[in-house]
Amino acid sequence: MSGFVSFIGSGPGDPELLTLKAVDRMQKADAILFDDLSSGPILEHARKDSDLVGVGKRAGRPSPKQDHVSRLLVDYAKTGARVVRLKSGDGGLFGRLEEELVALREAGIEYEIIPGIPSAVAAAAAAGIPLTRRLTARRVQFVTGHDVSGQLPEDLNLPALADPDATTVVFMGKRTFPLLVEALHENGLPLDTPALMAESVSTPDQKLHRATIGALSEKLANEIGTAPALILYGPLAEFEDV
Repeated sequence: MSGFVSFIGSGPGDPELLTLKAVDRMQKADAILFDDLSSGPILEHARKDSDLVGVGKRAGRPSPKQDHVSRLLVDYAKTGARVVRLKSGDGGLFGRLEEELVALREAGIEYEIIPGIPSAVAAAAAAGIPLTRRLTARRVQFVTGHDVSGQLPEDLNLPALADPDATTVVFMGKRTFPLLVEALHENGLPLDTPALMAESVSTPDQKLHRATIGALSEKLANEIGTAPALILYGPLAEFEDV
């Protein structure tokens, strides 16, 4: 007897941004394995008798190992359960989706992937700006701000990230942003390049901070805070301050 796993992108945190298909699967699930940023009001869509298991990873906090999370998915599914793996944003963007898919495939368990609103898209919407601009930002690039050790990745394509005509979104990059800015500046990106830090996007704790990459680097060198954040930089639209 084998169950079924639904990988659901829960979006940036606002439960009203869940897709109809995501809500349907949550209401039918026997077990939901959720990330930290997919908890709270989002879990109100779960059945009252479903198992709710927190498996989120947060920088600087004790977190379950990936092997353990994958094993939980397999073990629940092998009982015949309908399982939801709830990931923040969209699970395919820096969400360790591949490791969990591989575990299910090796165990012969069927699954589906339900996309969610990426947090980068939600951050731009919250700030009232487009990610692309017809004449000045025809390209968008997403990059992780840290590797498995929590450090700035050594294999970043810095010339691409220093492209002044691209909008760049840095995921999980508050701790390493000062080092990234130093490298970007060495590769020709001006320190007065516009930047936006979006914390706790789409939640009641949302904060949007407009700056330049230089000023934001100085701010994060002195104080990081615990709120989850995205950093956008490049030729961002400059409307009224938020």
